[in-house]
Amino acid sequence: MEHFEFIELINSAMENDEKIEKIKIENIENITGLDVINIDFSQVEFDFVEITDSNLEKVSFVNSVFNNCNFSNTTFENASFIRCKFNNCKFTGTVFLKSRFETNEFLESNLCYSNFSLSNMSNIKFDKSVMRNMYFEENRHKKFEIIDSDLTQASFIKTSLKDIDISSNIIAGLIVGIEDIRGAKISELQALDLVTLLGVKIK
Repeated sequence: MEHFEFIELINSAMENDEKIEKIKIENIENITGLDVINIDFSQVEFDFVEITDSNLEKVSFVNSVFNNCNFSNTTFENASFIRCKFNNCKFTGTVFLKSRFETNEFLESNLCYSNFSLSNMSNIKFDKSVMRNMYFEENRHKKFEIIDSDLTQASFIKTSLKDIDISSNIIAGLIVGIEDIRGAKISELQALDLVTLLGVKIK
């Protein structure tokens, strides 16, 4: 798909209140400053799509797949992602405030400095992803998995990790309250990273 064809597709969907569905969008590069509101995407495959420094508000994605995409510094506020999969995607500095995630998987993706705060999550999995300095603050979630990922200095303030197994992840500098981490499953080595929450020092 050509760059201008993609822009025309987006504009037509907004102007005519149309759903974008059952298509493949690929090889779209260097789109910045895009301003989108209230578009529904269904059964769409995004391959090598680059949309950065943009605003996609109240958009929804259902049964869609994202491969090798870049949405850095883009805002998806009040968005919905239902049964979506993200493979090797980049979300550096991406904002997902007040969004809904249901049955999603992030695989080998870069989510550094992204913000998922105030979102609702159900059956979501992060696998082999870099999640440094992420914000998961004041989230509601169930069936939440993080596996073999880097959570260095990620923030889980007012987001409970009870019964969540984080033992396979890097958690150096994890920002979390005692009540938030209570009941989480951790490794012996990770316990040393978290002991500072108790206000004690190891000699």
